[in-house]
Amino acid sequence: MVLFVVHNVTSATRLLDVLPLFRDDLRVQMLATCTGSSPFLAGVPELLAAAGLPVLPWEQAKATPVDLAVSASYGGELELLQGKLAVLSHGVGYNKRLSTPDTGHRTPDTGHRPPPRPPVFGLSPEWSLHNGRPIASATVLSHPEQLARLTEACPEAAPTAVLAGDPCYDRVLDALPLRDRFRRALGVAPGQRLILVNSTWAPRSLFGDGEEDRADRQDRTGEEHRTAREDHPDDGGDLLPSLLPRLAAELPADEYRTVAVLHPNIWYGHGPGQVRAWLDRARRAGLTLISPLDGWRQALIAADCVLGDHGSVTFYAAALGTPVLLGAFADADLDPDSPVAALGRTAPRLRGHGDLRAQLENAMTRHHPDCYAELASQTTSDPGESATLLRRAFYRLIGIPEPAGPALLDRLPLPPYEPAERTAPLRVLTRLLGAGPPEIAVTRYADPAHEPVHAAPETETDAAHTVVHEDAQDTDRLRLADVVVRYAPRDDPRLGPPAAWTAEVLGRHPHCALAVYATGPGRCTARTRDGDLVHLTGAPDPMGRPDPTDPAAYASALHAWLSGGKSLDEATAAGIVVVTGNARRRVAVERAE
Repeated sequence: MVLFVVHNVTSATRLLDVLPLFRDDLRVQMLATCTGSSPFLAGVPELLAAAGLPVLPWEQAKATPVDLAVSASYGGELELLQGKLAVLSHGVGYNKRLSTPDTGHRTPDTGHRPPPRPPVFGLSPEWSLHNGRPIASATVLSHPEQLARLTEACPEAAPTAVLAGDPCYDRVLDALPLRDRFRRALGVAPGQRLILVNSTWAPRSLFGDGEEDRADRQDRTGEEHRTAREDHPDDGGDLLPSLLPRLAAELPADEYRTVAVLHPNIWYGHGPGQVRAWLDRARRAGLTLISPLDGWRQALIAADCVLGDHGSVTFYAAALGTPVLLGAFADADLDPDSPVAALGRTAPRLRGHGDLRAQLENAMTRHHPDCYAELASQTTSDPGESATLLRRAFYRLIGIPEPAGPALLDRLPLPPYEPAERTAPLRVLTRLLGAGPPEIAVTRYADPAHEPVHAAPETETDAAHTVVHEDAQDTDRLRLADVVVRYAPRDDPRLGPPAAWTAEVLGRHPHCALAVYATGPGRCTARTRDGDLVHLTGAPDPMGRPDPTDPAAYASALHAWLSGGKSLDEATAAGIVVVTGNARRRVAVERAE
């Protein structure tokens, strides 16, 4: 029997990575249990139910003889398990310092006073030994640099070390050729930059408040206090919840796409509903929250830049050669000899009150693909080989031959289509660039705190208008909308056909000049105040794929053309060209019959 020992959702995700290594082996009965030692237990029952394995109560699991127990964390009474134990890292190796309690139960969250300088989680005697003996029969490491640190910190546990690569990273490497599909799944249009915002958990993470926790305030030195606060000399209060609305307001909506990947302990420590509520404004402005269970690796592969901290996702991004900008970094919480600490000494850091767009662009344009090559080499010593090495180690511990077939991990699935959804009002800047065919520059900002300004030099065709989603939270904004938009299938029976809906909206909102019914990516139906009904359709790409652009941008271009005194006939004769940033898209404008 093989027992998977779960501490929380974070550790469970790594166990799910290796579960397929026992696939098709009728000799192995898999079981699961939860130690109950973590404060982040929410989400674990649902995850175990979805895995479909028999779940043993922890007291029963400790008394049940097994051939192999597999854990992706320390904590709980692992030394009491009745069988050989393999311990994997649940992140990118072992990097963080974390205090252990003095209760003998090895639970890091009991409130006991930690030592003056917390030990490195997973590599120190405090975590790796019980009564002077190694807890694990196999301490699974992904790179020899971890073995060197383990040997120095805890030589008693060094003989248990097994170099077996990183299964999470291997799944990412395997899926790199699918990057363009993952980008299309997130609705990223050609020429658009995908910014992934990532936060680990703990007070000094990007989602944290930047303050020391109570134990740190009691036991760390003044010098370490200063180092932690110097990470963000410009900032105070919660970093990420205030940063995300700024990203939406300062990054043009058609030039950037923003998603957030938050540590499972954030999701399940506070509750998914609470996290969504905290980030509601950013979500209404177009931010997509990626599940910490599904889709985060695909989003990481798709990203053009990662705005992160000292968590594993940010380090994986650097290892992949993706530009990284550090919005927070808790140097004092890390082993200074770890690769993650080295990333903090290498990657650029965000200036809290600086121009966000300029800093992101600098991070991307100044980035060299090889600048993190040394760090990438320390992610795993055996890229693509973790399945083979782990299965070999597991079956050696069980004491039976491996199955005859190759050891394989699950491939990353194609995520569902999830484009940006914006129900916050958009302030749209437009400029007429030419008339043959009509060419209009469009720059849209979601829920900006201040009135945006046109790029210099200004021209007499510069104009601005407001686009409001029919489901906008503040219905008063609809009364001031120049353009009202709705996204729905053409045949949605609740709304009626686009012709009926657009007529109804113009009748209800006398200030509105254009009603827009977006029926899918790159296409919409719009009705003018004069009663003209037109279909706008973006040109497909060279492979025949539909235009992924938000069609409301095309409607804004048409509105700018018409409000500038131009003729609809000119637009329908040759179509229009919509310019967003460096992208130029040809759009057909056809009168509805």
